[in-house]
Amino acid sequence: MKMENTKNNQELTQKELFRYSLRWMLTAQICWNYERMMAAGYLNTMLPYMKKKYKDKPNELKEMLEMENQFFNVTPHMGHFLVGIDLAMQEKEGTKAKEVVSGLKTGLMGPFSGVGDTIFGVLIPTIIGSIAAYMGVKGDITGVIIALLVNIAIAVARIFFLPIGYKQGTRLVNDFSDKLTALTESATLLGITVIGALVPTVIKANVSLVYKSGEVEMKLQEILDQIVPSIIPVALVGLVYWLLGKKGMTSTKAILLVMVLSIVLYNLKFLG
Repeated sequence: MKMENTKNNQELTQKELFRYSLRWMLTAQICWNYERMMAAGYLNTMLPYMKKKYKDKPNELKEMLEMENQFFNVTPHMGHFLVGIDLAMQEKEGTKAKEVVSGLKTGLMGPFSGVGDTIFGVLIPTIIGSIAAYMGVKGDITGVIIALLVNIAIAVARIFFLPIGYKQGTRLVNDFSDKLTALTESATLLGITVIGALVPTVIKANVSLVYKSGEVEMKLQEILDQIVPSIIPVALVGLVYWLLGKKGMTSTKAILLVMVLSIVLYNLKFLG
């Protein structure tokens, strides 16, 4: 028996959509593995609906479960849209939507991840985290509160992503696909600009070497600032970025290396 929505004749109510959205948020990455990535989490999200949709058709249920258990990986924030589109497609076409849904998942998880990783994985954490860290260094707890509120706001906003995908269906894909590249590039440029501006503000590394000749005294740091301001912090960021591109190098190893390098150079009176 369908639960009719008199406004748009949709099977699922807003309450049910929110329930699926929460289900995705809480279980998207359960049983995450290198073979199928988030397939188990995606299947778990769709499972209640599919049991209801194909409850009297065990063969069709098995067929669709196998399809939903295929390799899948996407930024969790963007997965809501794909689940919503999937629900809308299956509601309208049933098993006939199998190939379309499989193709959409395969074709969109990459572009959606490009946008999602840039915005939710890099841009927002970098900006908000840097602000919180900088204010924390100054002894101000406001930055931590702001970071907490932003993350709560993102979590709340995610609940509404799935209903958007469900209501828009394939139209969302057609309208949004052309804008994915432009949005990704814009967000990337903004993130790079913010990070570049934060480097001289957050990273403190000054050369303490002083050249003396008679009454003449020249501080190397002042000379470097005249050439390129904050060149040492920029060089350190560039060094770490280069190291992270090397095989076998991890962020933990890079942090330890910077710590050791800082201690050595400080004791050699090179950095102060």
